[in-house]
Amino acid sequence: MGEAADIKASISGHKAEAMLQRAEWALSVYGRFDRAEVLRVASAAAEAGAAKAADYAKWAVEETGFGVVAHKTIKNELCSRGLFEHYKNDDFTGYRIDPARKMIEVARPAGVILALTPSTNPVCTVFYKILLALLTRNAIVISPHPMAKACCSDAALTMARAAEAAGAPDGIIQVIAEPNLEIIDRLMTSSRTSVILATGGTPMVRAAYGSGNPALGVGPGNCPDYVDASADVGEAARHIAHSKSFDNSILCTNESAVIAHSAVSPQLQRAMKREGCHFVGESERGRVEEVLFPGDTFNIAMLGRDATTIAKACGLTVARNTRVLVVPLERIGDDYPLSREKLCPVLGYYEVENAEAGLGACRAMVRRHGAGHSAAIYSADPQMILRFGAELNVLRIVVNAPCSVGAAGFQTHLAPAMTVGTGFFGRSSVAENVGPQHLIQWVKVAFNKDTGIDLGRFDGLPLTQAEEVAADEAVAQVSPADEPPEGAPDSGDPQAEIRAEIRQIILEELQSMRSGPG
Repeated sequence: MGEAADIKASISGHKAEAMLQRAEWALSVYGRFDRAEVLRVASAAAEAGAAKAADYAKWAVEETGFGVVAHKTIKNELCSRGLFEHYKNDDFTGYRIDPARKMIEVARPAGVILALTPSTNPVCTVFYKILLALLTRNAIVISPHPMAKACCSDAALTMARAAEAAGAPDGIIQVIAEPNLEIIDRLMTSSRTSVILATGGTPMVRAAYGSGNPALGVGPGNCPDYVDASADVGEAARHIAHSKSFDNSILCTNESAVIAHSAVSPQLQRAMKREGCHFVGESERGRVEEVLFPGDTFNIAMLGRDATTIAKACGLTVARNTRVLVVPLERIGDDYPLSREKLCPVLGYYEVENAEAGLGACRAMVRRHGAGHSAAIYSADPQMILRFGAELNVLRIVVNAPCSVGAAGFQTHLAPAMTVGTGFFGRSSVAENVGPQHLIQWVKVAFNKDTGIDLGRFDGLPLTQAEEVAADEAVAQVSPADEPPEGAPDSGDPQAEIRAEIRQIILEELQSMRSGPG
């Protein structure tokens, strides 16, 4: 048993190093592309993803068993063509000159990105991370969640083929078709990995932070929706019902509970019922808690299921068009499961006597679970809205809009993202929605501030010499299959030793598989 495990680990290690070296070759070419070339590649990949948005939405639901095809289609479209349109006018490839500060800033890619993707938002996250990498001239290796590996692998390869057809080097986008702990660990800990972009559960994100490599990850959400006495109740009800039912509530930006001011609570409940929300009776609340949180832990079997399926599991009778189950909360607290994050269309409901109590309840919700994440407020009171920003330990506050798509940047002017940083509040290294700006570094070329020393003229100058780019491209495009036969004269290629090492790794891997069990 130990020998078999050693063989498996060895094969995984060889595969990981081969993928990373291939990514480095691609990066040495793509990292020198100019803005026009980068936009051509990114646009081609985005269009290829958008063209199959509906197909991949259906595939993701079939493979994982949760979510809504129509809603996943929207997310796939927004994270492909929509994301490209959002960033196409930004330049992450060239250099900028600041004459007043006598400084030139040169954009440099991070390098090789390892992207860990979740099962809840699988294909849209793959699209999103690939486009961030392409726009910033990075190479990327996708590690899909095992529950969504088939649809994610195909989606990554679709974008890879389109990018390569548009001129990107082979290997700029790669995917682990059969993810396992051994290969992911090797990729995470390898010195060839420049940065880990992690989206998923807390253990996975913590593992990324503990890998020894730079990591961008997020913490869990637990988003409160406060409905103030000054709110447009009908509009609030419409947004809440839409947000909580969107893709069966598997975005981490979805609402966990409504905190309703008593002055508008009766009207709000009536309006929510008209929007397809079913209010669970207090006598039935225990059944919902038992189904959703057996043993005080969220029941993964209910993840992303629709409201009627969950109602049936709880022994509740609801209308066929029910979109959200609303459960009255006894209190708010870390030790009270129903006030925690629920990645399914079950929404807590808590009534407060005044605005001060509303703020207190919202603070309690995000104190431990959800710190640094998101919240929403429905209010026409500017002072109340400002207090929300000043007193809640979250980094996104959505005003009079659905929290799920609002905090994710699709119904607000926040950056569109499938990875939302929770900052120091949530023990994250990034405090905003992750975008291309987080995957580049600006080299600062700073001149003597003495006014007698001239900055010089740099406008219009290329960053690299054409012959240097051509030489690097020739080296990077060579793969192990292109190697001369053994015994051939040394060409003097400085990369020959590296490629010989890769060839040996592949031969060892094949030999190991031949000599293994069976």
